[in-house]
Amino acid sequence: MIGEMMSVLNNWIKGFGVLSEGWRVGIVVFALVLGTATVAYIASHVIAALERRFAKTDTIWDDAALHAVRAPVVAFVWLQGVYWAAEVAHHYSSAEIFRANSVLLEFGFIFIIVWGLLRVIRQVEAILVSPVKMKKPMDYTTVNAISKISRAVVIITAVLIAMQSLGYSVSGVLAFGGVGGIAVGFAAKDLLANFFGGFIIHLDRPFKVGDWIRSPDRNIEGTVEQIGWRLTTIRTFDKRPLYVPNATFTTIAVENPSRMTNRRIYETIGIRYADVSQMATIVADIRSMLEKHEDIDNTQTLIVNFLAFSHSSLDIMVYAFTKTTQWVRFHEVKQDVLLKISNVIENHGGQVAFPTQTIHFGDERLPAWSDEDQSGESDRGETGDEHPEETTSADSASHNKSNRSKRARSRRYDTQAGDVGEQSLDGGDGD
Repeated sequence: MIGEMMSVLNNWIKGFGVLSEGWRVGIVVFALVLGTATVAYIASHVIAALERRFAKTDTIWDDAALHAVRAPVVAFVWLQGVYWAAEVAHHYSSAEIFRANSVLLEFGFIFIIVWGLLRVIRQVEAILVSPVKMKKPMDYTTVNAISKISRAVVIITAVLIAMQSLGYSVSGVLAFGGVGGIAVGFAAKDLLANFFGGFIIHLDRPFKVGDWIRSPDRNIEGTVEQIGWRLTTIRTFDKRPLYVPNATFTTIAVENPSRMTNRRIYETIGIRYADVSQMATIVADIRSMLEKHEDIDNTQTLIVNFLAFSHSSLDIMVYAFTKTTQWVRFHEVKQDVLLKISNVIENHGGQVAFPTQTIHFGDERLPAWSDEDQSGESDRGETGDEHPEETTSADSASHNKSNRSKRARSRRYDTQAGDVGEQSLDGGDGD
């Protein structure tokens, strides 16, 4: 049909008898290219006008479809116009390059179809994860995985169709791929393991982009930035990128703190043994304060109890959950809770305990045959003292006086009046 149209146009120009055949062919080709440019310009503006009109409607899918097909439609117009111009040139020329017009047209058509489908997939993906366009946007990781699979299917199908257009048998290619896939599988088992690991991540969704994850089995902790088919990119808290092969996540435990519902306050607070009489009221007031605290979730477990007699304190266990899960806000709430607990203890005349030691000294009197006495006796034996009884009495009195003075100093400097240690010393005197 194109040849007949070109023959009519050529004969019409030839009837003027002015131009040669080469000039006539050039004018026809120029007219086709100019017409193609005009049609492409009109098509682009028509689609743009439709986009502006449909943008006023509530439906968002028509906007996405028009935006996706706008460029491929313009490309198709140019492909068809250039093909016609090449056919005209081939009609009056025997150049080898023009014999590939049909093959190039088929490849161009396949490319435009694939391009249009990829643009549609991209637009749909952007809409599904957009909180502006969707009331309940879908999970980005899931949508991204489906988008990648869809693009892979489109590209593989296009490659097979293109090979079929070149004269290759698709069944033979598939058979070769089945045989060669065994060798490729053994040679690239790690690559395939990472590929299927990524597929499992997209399928099970233990985490998604933007989640904070960590593993107790490996030194992995940070925010997920990208989940690829081979690697998962994690930004650690010191702002360094960490690239983890996807196969790793199939063999390790992964914790996802981003999905926590609350953060926990778990503290053990000790008060002095001298405040044991106020323990019940202190515990009750702390529990009441937590129940009334606006940032504590009372629907979760809340425990405030006297826990144990520790070495130097009476321990109180405080166990509660905050409403917020944000790290910074959690520490602000925890600080407020601890300060209020301290105020409750002080209001009851108590104090927060700290590690202390109390030393008890015995109060036995030394017998007359102490080491000093024995040394005195030996001295007397050597010197031949004639009055041993007088010497022994004087030494014993001096020694007992020294011991009483040491005990008084120990009691005066090591303990204070009213302490448990002071009471123990007084009780053991027997005076």
